[in-house]
Amino acid sequence: MAVALQQTLVVPLVPHMPSIFGTTVDTGSWLLTITLLAGAVATPIVTKLADMYGKRRMIMLALSLMLAGSLLLALTTSLALALTGRALQGLAAAVIPIGISILRDELPKERVGFGIALMSATLGIGGGLGLPLSGFLYDSIGWASIFWVSAAVTATILLAVMRFVPESPVRSPGSFDLVGAVVLSMGLTAVMLVISKGTVWGWVSTPTVLLATAGVVTFALWVPMQLRRSEPMVDLRTTASRPVLLTNIASVLVTMGMMANGLLTIPFLEAPVSTGHGFGVSVMTAGLLMAPSGLAMVAFAPVSGLMLNRLGGRVTLIVGALVVAVSYLARPLGDEALWQVVVLSTLTGLGAAIAFAAMPALIMSAVPITETASANGINSLMRAVGMATASAGTAALFATLTTTAVVDGARVPVPSTEAYSIGFLLCGLFGAVAAVVAAFIPTGGGVGSVPEPGRGTEKVVAGRIVLGTPRHEQVLGTVVLTRPDGQQVDWARPDFDGHFALAYPHDGRYLMVATARGWAPRVTVTDLAGEEAVVEVVLADRLTVHGTVTLQGAPAVGATVTMFEGTGEHTGHTTTDDRGAFEFALPPAGVYLVAAALPETGESRARKVTVTAESVAVDLELLRETNDAPA
Repeated sequence: MAVALQQTLVVPLVPHMPSIFGTTVDTGSWLLTITLLAGAVATPIVTKLADMYGKRRMIMLALSLMLAGSLLLALTTSLALALTGRALQGLAAAVIPIGISILRDELPKERVGFGIALMSATLGIGGGLGLPLSGFLYDSIGWASIFWVSAAVTATILLAVMRFVPESPVRSPGSFDLVGAVVLSMGLTAVMLVISKGTVWGWVSTPTVLLATAGVVTFALWVPMQLRRSEPMVDLRTTASRPVLLTNIASVLVTMGMMANGLLTIPFLEAPVSTGHGFGVSVMTAGLLMAPSGLAMVAFAPVSGLMLNRLGGRVTLIVGALVVAVSYLARPLGDEALWQVVVLSTLTGLGAAIAFAAMPALIMSAVPITETASANGINSLMRAVGMATASAGTAALFATLTTTAVVDGARVPVPSTEAYSIGFLLCGLFGAVAAVVAAFIPTGGGVGSVPEPGRGTEKVVAGRIVLGTPRHEQVLGTVVLTRPDGQQVDWARPDFDGHFALAYPHDGRYLMVATARGWAPRVTVTDLAGEEAVVEVVLADRLTVHGTVTLQGAPAVGATVTMFEGTGEHTGHTTTDDRGAFEFALPPAGVYLVAAALPETGESRARKVTVTAESVAVDLELLRETNDAPA
């Protein structure tokens, strides 16, 4: 909750920035932007470090930085130092995804759903409590009081974490991809600046175009860089898997709806009655009327957790997205009384709470246990993208569709009724699309259920896949650990040298199934008991396209054999040995053409074959081609 509050604490104070710091409102708005930017950049990096070096350790680091930032803000009137303080506060955004992964590690199974739902729901606290709280403190005591309170709360939480939160024994081995982290930070900075500042700078202005181009180029370089890395900063293969990818897409859409709830509703409530749609309430009153929405997200967490345990992640996410959609689509019909606006706004918060409870469960069920923090970090990054996009989209909508109203005796431009109607309609469509996307998330293999927790007892076994070849080859495969009855415990994607790590709940007998591209899978029975040496799994049977070439029943020695894809691309060539035999490593699945010939004498033969995941035998009897023309 403390971390979520940092995002919105200064929102009501943007109009007061010129008097506080002696600057313009536009420059002062960087106190909002830099927090979101720092959080977006830091989250994937800090969560990756949490998986590698300790989740509790990284939470303490993030909270320490937030404490330092709060103290700096409380003690300065320098804009540069205030921006530094807000950036430090933003770095703590990683606490939420790391905390969710700790809940999976430590809580009993029947409490994991509730814990995930409660921590996920705290995202709504920022909008629900941050706006009225900061306005009250500023009006009553002054600017510095906001951050003295923030510092006191953060210090208390830090001490409580040190005292009560255990360190998870689950670790992801390997080295940290520093170059990948730097390039990712550059790309995220460019993209988030475009989303956050595009409306202010102009979408076709020079800074926006240059930053957008820089972001596209950076990610175009970063993606293949990560795919070539044995130990990447972000495992793009896992991130692009269907359950993770679809969950992240739904996360962006639902978060846009949640964020837009405050961005659309507060100005709607504050708009003068003369506009035909507003209620003319004060900033403080509007913030208080939005409080039920944020509080409902937390109050509804037990129900969200129960739904997660009973229905699974996919159904829970669909229900939450549909509630968000319905609440927005009903807004144009329910804006005649304050209570109607509050009820529908609160309903949006409830829908978001249900959806947010499902997202981490879906993510953690689809990734290795040793990568839960970093995978949740990417999901949190997607939420940050959704928040920034909602903010930029709302600003663009309000700037495009305006009317005039009398405020303090003067006519000023304000968003028109059409702007709000379109905003509500778009958010309703986002919720509906999120529900459709969630419907395609697969539910097999445990995905969508609350992952089984380790309750702080999990151990990690290190292993290595060894290929049965003297040549060095990259290992592209997976390792799955199951109980003797076949129930999955964990899985891992080895690095290019075959090294992997698997988490298991207690000592005992397990089945380890290892696969690698081009090699037959192998299952081994393994007794795991704590401090064993590296477990090696040898894959000895290479998958091939193989066969013999004959001529009149005898081996065709030295025949040229060539293999093509069905579309004509050359994939390899060889010559037959003294038995007429040939062999190719098994290529990716598809249709291929295998052709053999004796160039000196002219005999040849070709066959079309279909490659799946098994070795393919292709025997060819050479024939002499005849080209006699008809008489």
